[in-house]
Amino acid sequence: MRTTTGWQSLDPATNTLTRVTIERRDLRPDDIAVRIDYCGVCHSDLHRIHGMLGEKDLVPGHEATGVVVALGQAVTRFTVGERVAIGTIVDSCGECAMCLAGQENYCYNRATTTYGGTDRIDGSPTKGAYSREYVLREKFAFHLPDGLDPAAASPLMCAGVSVWEPMRAAGVGPGSRVAVAGLGGLGHLAVKLAAALGAEVTVLSRSTAKEPDARSLGASGLLVTTDDAQVAAARGRFDLILDTISGDHELTPLIGMLGLDGTLCVLGNPLLTGPRLWELGAGRKKLTSSGTGGLRQTAEMLEFCAEHGITADVEVLPSNKVETALNRLATGDVRYRFVLDMSDLDTPAA
Repeated sequence: MRTTTGWQSLDPATNTLTRVTIERRDLRPDDIAVRIDYCGVCHSDLHRIHGMLGEKDLVPGHEATGVVVALGQAVTRFTVGERVAIGTIVDSCGECAMCLAGQENYCYNRATTTYGGTDRIDGSPTKGAYSREYVLREKFAFHLPDGLDPAAASPLMCAGVSVWEPMRAAGVGPGSRVAVAGLGGLGHLAVKLAAALGAEVTVLSRSTAKEPDARSLGASGLLVTTDDAQVAAARGRFDLILDTISGDHELTPLIGMLGLDGTLCVLGNPLLTGPRLWELGAGRKKLTSSGTGGLRQTAEMLEFCAEHGITADVEVLPSNKVETALNRLATGDVRYRFVLDMSDLDTPAA
């Protein structure tokens, strides 16, 4: 076995993570070992640390960038020293209709998640990228394009592709009218990507406080959702609304802003109770969600971001400040994504 160092949650009641030694498997023929340099802190990390899916003793992290340090004997796509990115899944069955369609994230036989999953060969639990090294199949690693800063690019691997896939599915492009509800980790990337695709982008927010940020990110304006007059005037205005709000909220006002055949994609809190069906029927509207991205879409997203110079707006912290990051994330005190610098794991623990 290989060993590395990482941060593990041992108490779901707190945001305290413990520095531990982690075992990684010896490389299989199609495996690569990656030195993790940066890992984004996703809101789902926070949820799962606190037991949303009933898991225990997690090593979180599924938004990682790093460098290849070792190769299995059958690896052909990567070389030692190459920059790579790792996202939310590290394996799938490869045989079902979803996998064959390039949507491995929706594998009918359940994709293997980067952490909190089960290895398809030896049955061991997967441990995430809040660590200095990760081992995975080369098929599920991505070339990190030149020109993308590795720290700022790491959130693209979950937050970025989670908003990219529904935009591509909705055919967003020049002339599209896109609204983004919530301007956080997902929302700010949604604005950047939609604007780069040529859409007219509006941010939906409870106040005008974020209007300068919204415009600087590429939005044409901000709609105040607590202003009944503005909400009424926006009836039927948008083709796609990306709802990135993580807290509980009503979907009915958002549905009212959709035009004919418009789509509301709920990303920030997919556990919300759905609307009455007649609300969708008045205009053939669609309610959907998105589970990160398949391999083809993720690679396409990375190339698009490299071409347009798109990365996340990040605050980088040493990995030993992970508790600080999680506590601040829980209160919304971040603009717009925390990223952990894993290099401090090379220093022996005090």
